[in-house]
Amino acid sequence: MPEVAPKRGFEIAEYETRLSAAQYLMARHGFDGMLLLSEPEIRYFSGFQTLFWQSPTRPWFLFLPAEGKPIAVIPEIGAALMRRTWVDDIRSWSAPAPSDDGISLLIDLLTPYSKRGATIGILKGHETGLRMPLGDYERLISGLPGLKIGDATDIIRSLRMVKSEAEIEKIAHICRVASRTFDKAGKLFFEGQPLSEVFRAFRMACLSEGADDVPYLVGGADQGGYNDVISPPTDRPLQRGDILMLDTGSVFDGYFCDFDRNFAIGKADELSQKAYEVLYHATEAGLDAARPGVTCRELFSAMQDVISTFDKESGDVGRLGHGLGMQLTEWPSHAAFDETVLKEDMVITLEPSLSYGSGRIMVHEENIVIRDGTPRLLSKRAVPELPVIG
Repeated sequence: MPEVAPKRGFEIAEYETRLSAAQYLMARHGFDGMLLLSEPEIRYFSGFQTLFWQSPTRPWFLFLPAEGKPIAVIPEIGAALMRRTWVDDIRSWSAPAPSDDGISLLIDLLTPYSKRGATIGILKGHETGLRMPLGDYERLISGLPGLKIGDATDIIRSLRMVKSEAEIEKIAHICRVASRTFDKAGKLFFEGQPLSEVFRAFRMACLSEGADDVPYLVGGADQGGYNDVISPPTDRPLQRGDILMLDTGSVFDGYFCDFDRNFAIGKADELSQKAYEVLYHATEAGLDAARPGVTCRELFSAMQDVISTFDKESGDVGRLGHGLGMQLTEWPSHAAFDETVLKEDMVITLEPSLSYGSGRIMVHEENIVIRDGTPRLLSKRAVPELPVIG
């Protein structure tokens, strides 16, 4: 019997809870409001979801006051959709208008704050972006001479890192969809199949299993292991002795999964089998360490300690996982530099990787949610031994 997908969207109570938490934190930070300019944050507080963000032509704005509901300042083309959300105050203009893309409307909205020397928050930190022309931003600020700008990054991070049960179920659902697709690997992939067709077959199967989209699919395949996982797929056919990896960010109702699987084509060489085994145990170490109160640095070390028994040269691995949700990668990073403390209901990836052989790499990834005790696996756990296709 086909799985019943979670209900799309959220109840208004979900947005009320998010806004209330944001306003509590704004008060603690001395902010009189927050101006949001990027897609995940605007969607998080409004429910406004559209592919129009793919176009750089139009900016979109959402203002969270210290009291009261969000105020949308958006192009007129999005007004009808925004009216379907819980947002009541919608101010729009005919866009694109390069000479005044919403700037006058924003100045009108924020002038009372400027006159009293208020402080509003804007995202300034790592993994954020302005998402409006710098020239427009400069014109906006010059038109509000009394306004003070603070960094709201920590507020937004702290809210979005911890997921509601409704968010977790959407992520769990798309993880199940992708897991079922990976389970079909023996039927989808075969020796002689061009790598480009491998990617196409996986996307089609994932969509047929219930994904809304597969906007992110990377991987690689080569003899005895791959050395690149970010290039577009070529038409090189799969060969006996290849190690194939696919890493998918599939989406359901605006929420991502992000995990990969490795396969040997026809036969698995001994070194690749050993690399796979080490990464499996490194992931087990991550699962054992992933508890509330543990820092991302400690989680990184738990996995890296296992990896270093096999790959003693991998001192500069960057990170071994990250947050997950409305974006493919979210804060935090499981890295030596990140002291973020894990909290219950954070959704994260465990992504140990290593190098081996002659310039080869292997990556393994799972998706989990932090619980009070053992974490819950959202992706179906990979098998302990490198699977062979064909």
